[in-house]
Amino acid sequence: MCGIVGYIGQRKAYPILIKGLKRLEYRGYDSAGVALISDDRQLNVYKTKGKVSDLETFVTQKDISGNIGIAHTRWATHGEPCSINAHPHYSSSERLALIHNGIIENYTVLKDKLQAKGYTFKSSTDTEVLIQLIEYIQVTNRIDLLTAVQLALQEVIGAYAIAVLDRENPDEIIAARKSSPLVVGIGRDEFFLASDATPIVEYTDKVVYLEDGEIAVIRRGEKLKVVNLENVECPHEVKTVALNLGQLEKGGYPHFMLKEIFEQPGCIYDCMRGRINLEGTNVVLSAIIDYKERLLAAKRFVIVACGTSWHAALIGKHLIESFCRIPVEVEYASEFRYRDPVIDGSDVVIAISQSGETADTLAAVELAKSRGAFIYGICNAVGSSIPRATHTGSYIHVGPEIGVASTKAFTGQVTVLTMLALALAREKHTVDEEQYLAIVRELGQIPEKMKEVLKLNDSIAELSKIFTYARNFILSLIHI
Repeated sequence: MCGIVGYIGQRKAYPILIKGLKRLEYRGYDSAGVALISDDRQLNVYKTKGKVSDLETFVTQKDISGNIGIAHTRWATHGEPCSINAHPHYSSSERLALIHNGIIENYTVLKDKLQAKGYTFKSSTDTEVLIQLIEYIQVTNRIDLLTAVQLALQEVIGAYAIAVLDRENPDEIIAARKSSPLVVGIGRDEFFLASDATPIVEYTDKVVYLEDGEIAVIRRGEKLKVVNLENVECPHEVKTVALNLGQLEKGGYPHFMLKEIFEQPGCIYDCMRGRINLEGTNVVLSAIIDYKERLLAAKRFVIVACGTSWHAALIGKHLIESFCRIPVEVEYASEFRYRDPVIDGSDVVIAISQSGETADTLAAVELAKSRGAFIYGICNAVGSSIPRATHTGSYIHVGPEIGVASTKAFTGQVTVLTMLALALAREKHTVDEEQYLAIVRELGQIPEKMKEVLKLNDSIAELSKIFTYARNFILSLIHI
């Protein structure tokens, strides 16, 4: 995955873009870049291998003026991590610049067609193929940028979230998505663009989540316009997001992973708040209340997930089978979507994703829905794509997870899966009441027990110095 940021308004764009990239650096740190239309209407692209801090050093003494721009932090897919393959990418004339998150699966076919027409390529990325295609269509047909983007994307197979700048139109950003997240922030006479809401909430809490196949036409001094590839205007809902800026800072910790480890007691408490009563005698999930009959009628549960969420799913399988006596299968979403799974209306499919935007998991959800399955989502990001695609579900409510290695999101997922298994088991009468009450009470005590464990951090850090390079664990213990 990669991180996308954009801005158009009255402020200087560069500081906003850089801060946004730092918020999204967990999405990729192979390279970073920025494209700005300067005060003298030049389209300046600056990019370099490495982290966002390397980009900041690189642009020293360069023209970073302008109040419109797009920026990108990359996790390499097509093309090795290097400055040439970094985003943004110019078109051949250097009139257009584009950033992209996703994979263009048919880029080699498109590239061959463009090379046959005389186009040359500087990078080995699929993204450069797309911007060259957009320019070719625009120049050949003498059409505006929006129409050129629409026609180009109709030829594309794959996933994308893109943003495009045109030097000749310094008051417009064209952005589009398919299977990759994209959020538009709406401020006062300004717009923000990002892969998720974290770079936006500092400036506005009003956002629009683009749906698959939608294109945002973001123009200075105009209202946001959303259309599809056929140029039919799409209704869009402005949502209010609630994020604590303190959650997006390190808060004195050396890195986000350690901060998020220490946030776990509070996060798990928030996850259970309102779901486990103060007496520790009951678990209440609104999804089970609203869809009790459908969930209880399930002949099988299938959990689809990727990465760390898949490992949480394995624990969920054990819990649901043990408490509810319902067979559970756990599948990698990336494999589930590419085979022909036997799924029907008697199945409940649980989709687990921290971001709610995992492309393979979202595709698995759509496949299962098309086969008649009931879909239950377990996600962290409110308003993300997977919650919008499911029939019901539960948020884990652990706040944004910036660290690449999952900590609080994993424990939050396991907590929700535990509550789901317990609530279903009680309704199915497959768990002894005494056992149920004992587990619920213990679950409610976990945040405090976590705090006690975390108090040992300094002692554990000292012990790690002994064991890190130890060849014999037992002998090391004797020496202590």
